[in-house]
Amino acid sequence: MAKFFKGLYAKLNTTLGFFFLMTALFWLKTYIAYRTKFTLGVESPIQQFILALNPLPTALLLFGIALYFRGKLSYWLMLIIDALQTTWLFANILYYREFSDFLSIGIVKGSGSVDNNLGKSLAGILHFSDLFVYLDVLVLIVLLLTKLIKVDKRPLKKRFAVTMTVFSIALMMMDYGLSVKDRSGLLTRTFDNNYIVKYLGLNEYAAFNAYQTHQQATSRSQASKADMKSVQKYLKNNPAGENFQYFGKEQGKNVFVFHLESFQQFLINYKYKGQEVTPNINAFYKDQNTLSFDNFFHQVAQGKTSDAEMMMENSLYGLPTGSAMISYGTSNTFQAAPAILSQHGYTTAAMHGDVPSFWNRGNTYKSWGYQNFFSKSFYPNADKPSYNVGYGLKDKIFLKDSAKYIQQLPQPFYAKVISVTNHYPYLLGKKDSSFPQTDTGDNTVDGYVVTAHYLDQAFGEFINYLKKVNLYDNSMIVVYGDHYGISNNHRPAIAKLLGKKKVTNYDLAMFQKVPFMIHAPGVQGGVNHTYGGEIDALPTMMDLLGIKTTGNYIMMGQDLLSTQRNQIVPFRDGNFVTPQYTKVGSQVYDTATGKLLDLTASQKKQVTSDQDHVNTVLGLSDKIMTRDLLRFYTPTGFKKVNKSDYNYSVSSTNSRLKQEQKDNPTSVQAKNGGKSTSSDYKTDAPELSKSK
Repeated sequence: MAKFFKGLYAKLNTTLGFFFLMTALFWLKTYIAYRTKFTLGVESPIQQFILALNPLPTALLLFGIALYFRGKLSYWLMLIIDALQTTWLFANILYYREFSDFLSIGIVKGSGSVDNNLGKSLAGILHFSDLFVYLDVLVLIVLLLTKLIKVDKRPLKKRFAVTMTVFSIALMMMDYGLSVKDRSGLLTRTFDNNYIVKYLGLNEYAAFNAYQTHQQATSRSQASKADMKSVQKYLKNNPAGENFQYFGKEQGKNVFVFHLESFQQFLINYKYKGQEVTPNINAFYKDQNTLSFDNFFHQVAQGKTSDAEMMMENSLYGLPTGSAMISYGTSNTFQAAPAILSQHGYTTAAMHGDVPSFWNRGNTYKSWGYQNFFSKSFYPNADKPSYNVGYGLKDKIFLKDSAKYIQQLPQPFYAKVISVTNHYPYLLGKKDSSFPQTDTGDNTVDGYVVTAHYLDQAFGEFINYLKKVNLYDNSMIVVYGDHYGISNNHRPAIAKLLGKKKVTNYDLAMFQKVPFMIHAPGVQGGVNHTYGGEIDALPTMMDLLGIKTTGNYIMMGQDLLSTQRNQIVPFRDGNFVTPQYTKVGSQVYDTATGKLLDLTASQKKQVTSDQDHVNTVLGLSDKIMTRDLLRFYTPTGFKKVNKSDYNYSVSSTNSRLKQEQKDNPTSVQAKNGGKSTSSDYKTDAPELSKSK
């Protein structure tokens, strides 16, 4: 035995020995991470084998680069490559824990636009066990520095390096062949990054994503007017039509779009320890003049909030990877809600208590035609640490300060208000917390109801202000949840919140419902059970405002109030929900009962048809976005947006608002004799009470 270990130690002191040791350690930690840090849905024995195999080919290929060199350079190159691959693995572990997805080039490129105030989130996401991925790197460095493993200075014959390169490529091809055999169309018809990582590996996913990014840039440069024909043909063949009972009912009314951060539908009427988590939103949901939708789903991917904004204001899907607002918000042509409404006499404004670079809003909003964007610099308390929570001003403070600008907007206006407090990691100080944490035992989840309750209180204060200044009865108020707050990686906690022993894939699909409510004075409200998603919000709002979109504007959604609408709800990963079927991967459930189905021939035919529709609509939307096709088409009566017309600086905005009070004295403040109505806004925010 001693002789064996002595021989093994001698081999480790050779270049090839060190190479194989490093490869083995990297393969082992990657496989462990796959099994413990990600939810890849490995089912069959062949998938188990592929998952075990897929870290190996690129590890051999990349570490093999160092074999073309000699001595210390070879060893340190291997360590550098190991450290870089490990950092990629580590970053994806953290990202996946919060977003149930993998990092993409789009997200990495846009990190400067979304990394504000992420320190608390990172601290909450990080688990001590995540750091184990760096253990082998540290151990190998120590072994080399202490010379327990000595650097082999002898040159390695080139044929060993070449053989390793050829072998790694052959192994990669074998992995791909097995993967395609198990899942046909892996790289051509998938919308889910989990499949790429499960079958090919994290490094291969990065390479494929880089290829996709390059293809997007290429396809945009090669696009032409002819590319719009397939889009227009689809829209012509799939009209929903307006609902004449509601069309134009809110014409000329102000429009508020209230963005409920990370707010899921299950919170509506949800009680914990006998208390309603969101009593104000519940009352709004049940109001006799509120149209509420209880089968409305978020449809976001990696772009999260930015994807939701893209759908809500453009009726175009976000990207399968990255953020469309970051990748295309500055350069693309859009026909968004702010531009449409401003050309119908509306003043348009967006309000967000953080910097304009967040999700590239400062540039994207110009492309969308927003006349005003009130961001962090407009809020005097924005730089006070105690007034902020993670992603901007606390909601109560932000909404009260926003009233100053709302009252100056000439009517009718379109105003989007973006809340942020109910955002991961769901932290609030004791002074702001008036609701108990849940007891699921999951630290990520248990604070969720606390911040949701705070958001609800802020929403109630905002509605009270609108009532006091006569905006409530003269406005169409749209309230929606942008995306999930609790990711599917928290299954035990989700089960406990829902009162179940465990949750199925069907339960998780239903868990993606978010609120969508439209309070419209003079409209008979109620709960509408139609199936829809964020892609359908814009045509619904436009029809209520009497602006005809069918046959003119390029919108991938349909009016939720139309009796002719298609009730297929596509998810960005290619899954979908209809009133009949819920498809998650290869599983299909009965939507009404949640029962897993063994499909009959007729059911298979319908599911296949629905899937074809989903693939078509997602593909067409991606084509519009990645090729910037709207530059080739202008709706009748629409004037293209000129981004240079907009200036969001504080001085320019204040000067413009002041002049508009004279030129168009229709604002709340103008109708109040030029006097501010800020005193009508009442809040119990402890920070503001203390400052008085």
